[in-house]
Amino acid sequence: MEADTNTPVWEDNVILVDADWLDKFVFNISVNFERVLERPIPKADLARWVDYVSLDGGLRPGDNSIQVVLISEKGILDNCVPQSLAEELDGQAVKDNIGEFLFSYVPVERKFVTRKDLYVQSLEALLSESRIQRLMLIPDIDEYGMSVREVLARNTYAEKNVTVFAQEPLTGFRCSQEILTYSILATLGISSDEFEKELNPMS
Repeated sequence: MEADTNTPVWEDNVILVDADWLDKFVFNISVNFERVLERPIPKADLARWVDYVSLDGGLRPGDNSIQVVLISEKGILDNCVPQSLAEELDGQAVKDNIGEFLFSYVPVERKFVTRKDLYVQSLEALLSESRIQRLMLIPDIDEYGMSVREVLARNTYAEKNVTVFAQEPLTGFRCSQEILTYSILATLGISSDEFEKELNPMS
């Protein structure tokens, strides 16, 4: 009997990323720290960044399988590497001490769906997948955070570990939360001492 190729096979752990928003967020951090630290900031290495997100999301080194789903309207990231989601990242796998990361690019077809709606619909679908045990979310909170909160509020996912990554603590979310800034700073090679300098420039 042949397998149904139309049915996606999800890994136990999924990172759902609004890649366009992530790219803009990385840009803002890079500009701020280049000014304060007076040195160039490299582009964010996505393969390195997903390691930090996985650790913040509760994974520990081992034989883990992590699906990284990147939703994007642009398809090109200006402040991250790889830059071309379709040509350089989609369908690629990276393995390290955390586990194996499988990258998928989901383009926003503007004639049919908005970036917001595609992210929210994807979240609803992932919450309904029984195989998925851990779900790490990087949405555009400013644009559609309320919609994400509503989806989480009306879904039961007691057997799933769900973590939302945002710039600051959120209210009303029925799940774990992590500050996204820390994983971005670590990926960009910005130390805690340099971070303190940015917060307290006179010290």
